[in-house]
Amino acid sequence: MRHRRMSSPSKALAAVLAAVLGLALLAAVGSSTPAASAAPSGSKKVIANLFEWNWNSVANECRTFLGPRGYGYVQVSPPQEHVRGQQWWVAYQPVSYRIESRKGSRAQFQSMVSACHGAGVKVIVDAVINHMSGQDSGGTGWAGSSYGKYDYPGIYQYQDFHHCGRNGNDDIVNYNDRYEVQNCELANLADLATGSDYVRGKLAGYLNDLLSLGVDGFRLDASKHMPAADIAAIKARLSRPVYIVQEVIYGAGEPIGPGEYTGNGDVHEFRYGKDLGRVFRREKLAYLTNFGEAWGYLPSGSANVFVDNHDTQRDGGDVLTYRDNGIYALANAFMLAWPYGSPTVMSSYDFSSRDQGPPADASGRTTDTTCYSGWRCEHRWRVIANMVAFHNAVEGTPVVNWYDNGSNHIAFGRGGSGYLTINDEDGAVTGRNYRSNLPAGRYCDVIHGDYSAGTCSGPVITVDSAGWFRADVPAHDAVALHLGAKVG
Repeated sequence: MRHRRMSSPSKALAAVLAAVLGLALLAAVGSSTPAASAAPSGSKKVIANLFEWNWNSVANECRTFLGPRGYGYVQVSPPQEHVRGQQWWVAYQPVSYRIESRKGSRAQFQSMVSACHGAGVKVIVDAVINHMSGQDSGGTGWAGSSYGKYDYPGIYQYQDFHHCGRNGNDDIVNYNDRYEVQNCELANLADLATGSDYVRGKLAGYLNDLLSLGVDGFRLDASKHMPAADIAAIKARLSRPVYIVQEVIYGAGEPIGPGEYTGNGDVHEFRYGKDLGRVFRREKLAYLTNFGEAWGYLPSGSANVFVDNHDTQRDGGDVLTYRDNGIYALANAFMLAWPYGSPTVMSSYDFSSRDQGPPADASGRTTDTTCYSGWRCEHRWRVIANMVAFHNAVEGTPVVNWYDNGSNHIAFGRGGSGYLTINDEDGAVTGRNYRSNLPAGRYCDVIHGDYSAGTCSGPVITVDSAGWFRADVPAHDAVALHLGAKVG
């Protein structure tokens, strides 16, 4: 969650590009401290962030798409009781720790976790533990709990919050002041005293309740606003080790940096999506030859990366989103092929204003997801979904045979397991030979075709005994081959 007030109700793409890679893709389709869990466990590590999906829809998606297509994790939005309202951010204003929200009931949540596990997909919960609500006058939460700004009956009272006494309203103003960032209020949200043993106990109780329902990990919202030591102390009370990723937004020159949180688990590398978007929009893809740690980012094993997330897609600037269609698909293809960090794929709904919430019925309940009707479902786009299998096939292999033309045509292999070439030039690359380390054989080009049981619905490319193959790559397009999509 970004720095915003939440208390008020409050290169151009040709049509062919959008058709080939964008819109057309849619139709294809504790007593001791647990060890820090850096990078998701298992052979399938790609996370699908089904932002604001209800529990029944997440369960169905795990069974019918995420599991079969090789996604390892699903990240779901905050499940606790929240303030009332239609905006997306109401889910980030807790009023109690009851698992009852506009996305569904406790029983539906547990059924969702079971369904996802049955499909081989683990569940990460977006957990809001830095603060409670930002409503000055209080009110009644989604499930009927009464609350005030610093009064949550049976949970917290005035003394359980930070009252920094600055800026006239306790809000954070100066991000160059560590004390203020971690002891004042983020956009008027009641800031929990996470250094308090009592508060830590309540927060650990909430997280342990989710673990009892089978949850496999947590995205810790607003982690920058809590000292890393406080998060470590809460983590030490968890009933079992879990995957943890922390939201710590990098700010140039600020005293609080993402690197100080890596001892607790992974950390979101926000610079990744911004820089990748800038390169794809107006710089040269050739610059990506050393993308990652050499750019000053976190160590790869501690970084969670994304092209966009629910915050950055609302921020504008260079960040690519679903509105960018084909170029967005290409950027995700690069992310899923490149060996830096643990990737999260965003899945959005259409919005025309910054605060707009997900599709809902008259009572405010989030409606079941219908892909491409109000919901964008980027994780289903052919390029993105097929590159998840590419990512799984090349896991642990190095970059080999890098090529670039000094501008916007790049290519590289991943060991002897996969090969990707992207042509983001305005003209086609024709009849070019590419050197891969792939074994000889016939491979499905998973950018343009779906692979199943030895067959391909799109182009098939032949790799010779020396690892060479010939391909034509249209403007603003790509070709991807991997061992898991060998034909015949």
